[in-house]
Amino acid sequence: MKTRIHELRKARKISQEELAAAVGVTRQTITSLECEKYTASLVLAYKIAKYFGMTIEEVFDFSEIDEQE
Repeated sequence: MKTRIHELRKARKISQEELAAAVGVTRQTITSLECEKYTASLVLAYKIAKYFGMTIEEVFDFSEIDEQE
């Protein structure tokens, strides 16, 4: 799943480590999200969106998800 995490981090000048600490995950998890190798749980997606002051839909791109799933 595509995300705007990398773009949002760079705009705020925070590291993967800083974001990871703020939302309670490892830096590797943030790396995996940015590289689209991992899909965030609903709770993690909420924490990341809240951290950036955005909605989940503003941070994560759901357009590739089949609506019939």
